Amino acid sequence: MRTGLSFIAVLAAALAVVAASPAEPGQISSKRAEAERVLAGIDAIDMELDRAVEAYNGATVQLETINRDLAANETRLVAARANLAAAHKRVANRVLALYTSQEPDALAVLLGASSLGDLIERIDSVNRISRDDVRIAEEVTRFRNEVRTRQQRLVQAQAQQRRIVAQRAARRSAIEGQLAERQTLLASIKDEISKLQAAEQARQETLAREARAQLRSTQTQTSEQQSSPPPSDPTPPAPSPSPSPPPASPPPSTHGGVVGIALRYLGVPYRWGGASPSGFDCSGFLMYVFAKVGVYLPHSSYMQFRLGRFVPRSALQPGDAVFFNGASHVGIYIGSGRFVHAPHTGDVVKISSLGDSWYSSTYVGARRY
Repeated sequence: MRTGLSFIAVLAAALAVVAASPAEPGQISSKRAEAERVLAGIDAIDMELDRAVEAYNGATVQLETINRDLAANETRLVAARANLAAAHKRVANRVLALYTSQEPDALAVLLGASSLGDLIERIDSVNRISRDDVRIAEEVTRFRNEVRTRQQRLVQAQAQQRRIVAQRAARRSAIEGQLAERQTLLASIKDEISKLQAAEQARQETLAREARAQLRSTQTQTSEQQSSPPPSDPTPPAPSPSPSPPPASPPPSTHGGVVGIALRYLGVPYRWGGASPSGFDCSGFLMYVFAKVGVYLPHSSYMQFRLGRFVPRSALQPGDAVFFNGASHVGIYIGSGRFVHAPHTGDVVKISSLGDSWYSSTYVGARRY
């Protein structure tokens, strides 16, 4: 989530309004200082909330993984108990059989043997059956003990992860409490913000039209290239005397289609923890859009930053994920130095520029999935 661009625009609008007013120079200077102070305070609050929300998302993903492991382990434990009971029953039946007419006991073996070879074979048969039963029981018991040990460790990990989630949720709630202060700050420059909102909406509509036009142009060019036969060249190029290996670079992007999908959701409101068209946070937006092309990402910008292939800024292609502010914020690159993202509370999915001062200064890298 980010507010850098909108804050800068707010400040510009505020200063423009002040400059156009008949106020005295001293009043203008005071109003400018107040606007700068307000915007700096809002910026700091949003950056902290940005980090807290994504830390909470990451902790929640880890807890979900532990819960799935616990469920799978419980299934294995049930199977182990059933196998153990079956093995014990088999052993009991074999012991009982040795003392009934159905199975010879040791004395019957001695008296019923017709020869020394027959005696040895009978004793070996009984002992072999007994050894197999004991082995089965021992193996199942060992398996059960291993599952129980793993279960205990998972339960401990679950408890610890729940504490982490609770701590990060508390941190997030504390920062959300500052949103009331944020609203108070915004109210102090509400006239400037109302003018900004109209201007920003118009600007976003222009950016959206340009982005869709660029997408259509790219798709048309790709279609023409695929349908046109390669040009014939009767003269083959002369081989290079000593070709040098190409520089290492990530493979071409195969998910440029996410740009068209992402642009469908322009205007959807920001909602922390959101990962659906009813509301997105930054990592939830990325997760939802990429799932549409068969790429499944965790709901955490920090985890998303560890996946895929690193992409140099000079090699960005539409569909790459771009990260900011220590990887606590993420968006989808759409070309021409722009990206689409879910910025922050109170904003909507929108288009921003990598060239904006805040995004440029906090840019940490890009990944290609």
